[in-house]
Amino acid sequence: MSVPAGLRPLVAASWRRSSRVDPDGTPALALDDDQLDALRAEGPIGTALPVVRRLLLDEVRAAGCVVAVTDATGCIVWVDGARRARRAAEDMGFTAGADWAEDHVGTSAPGTALRLGRGVQIRSEEHYATAVKAFSCTAVPLHAADGSVVGALDITGDDRAVERHTLPLLTATAAAAEAQIALAAVQRPPGAATEEPTAGVARRRTTVRSELDLLGSDTATLRTGDRSVRLSERHSEVLAVLASTPGGLAAEDLAVAVYGDRRAVPTLRAEVVRLRRVLAEHAPDARLTSRPYRLTGIRTDVDTVLSALDRGARLQAVDGYPGPVLPGSASPGVDDLRDAVRLRFRESVLTDGGAEALHAWSRTADGAADPEVLRALLAVLPRRSPRRAGLVAAIEALERR
Repeated sequence: MSVPAGLRPLVAASWRRSSRVDPDGTPALALDDDQLDALRAEGPIGTALPVVRRLLLDEVRAAGCVVAVTDATGCIVWVDGARRARRAAEDMGFTAGADWAEDHVGTSAPGTALRLGRGVQIRSEEHYATAVKAFSCTAVPLHAADGSVVGALDITGDDRAVERHTLPLLTATAAAAEAQIALAAVQRPPGAATEEPTAGVARRRTTVRSELDLLGSDTATLRTGDRSVRLSERHSEVLAVLASTPGGLAAEDLAVAVYGDRRAVPTLRAEVVRLRRVLAEHAPDARLTSRPYRLTGIRTDVDTVLSALDRGARLQAVDGYPGPVLPGSASPGVDDLRDAVRLRFRESVLTDGGAEALHAWSRTADGAADPEVLRALLAVLPRRSPRRAGLVAAIEALERR
């Protein structure tokens, strides 16, 4: 993308650095729930968050904006603020776990502040990414006692986010947070482990987790690091049921969930023996125990999308939903899980989702077959939207069935 004439030198330089970024792309989710929880509880960001909440949150909410804290790489660790502003920010991917480094989303206050090592203000059209041009933002870096950058503090919203007092307010809050970080470092017991500024990066590189992909395919794929294996239909069903039941299931209950018949316990036990061999070879950290049958050490793509929904990241959740859970399976337990996931998405976009979230869900097979979702989308679209005619036709076709 060419650099528009008239941009401030700071912004023009950032645009040139962003030339390889897709301006119509969306931020990737780079941190999962475990990583986010760890960063919020430990180290310099965990120390800074109570200060940020105490000094900024009420004022930011009153101004109709959001406040966010990133790690040293630009990934958002925490975001809060006015409800309407949070929903609007989520629609553009400004949500916990998302990567807002300048190298990945182009010019924005948090990413550019981290790149330059100083506070910046970016007004609407100065943003590089198309989806962000409706917003303005101010951000400053956060430092450890040794001067290294550990994250960024950001306010995002409408023009109030770049008022003259916003940068001094953030600078003062960052100074208070940095003083607390320095104090915590002094008070750390001798020999205690030191949290590195780039702990979020290290954690992403070193954590090896077995993941189970259940969405949009008749059989599951088990992935550990760079290795993956396609599972049999029955093994897929057993793991799907157990992964969705953390407390475990008695043998008869699992037989009903998988086979629809409690008399199938001997068949189930033989299948579990074979499944344990597969896990031992392809997911050595996973455990499938008995009495009751319980699965640990595996995270599913269902967990990932539902976690995104729980954080309010509806667009990212829909983007991570390629289709229903094991759509070809007739197992009662899988069918229950499939319906539960579909219902969670439906309720989320109908209750709290804006036009973009409703539109994204309406493009899935589940959303396209739901007239209530289509009517809700029709109700929030502008009168002259070109989408309206197609929606009306789709609703009429569904009602004629």
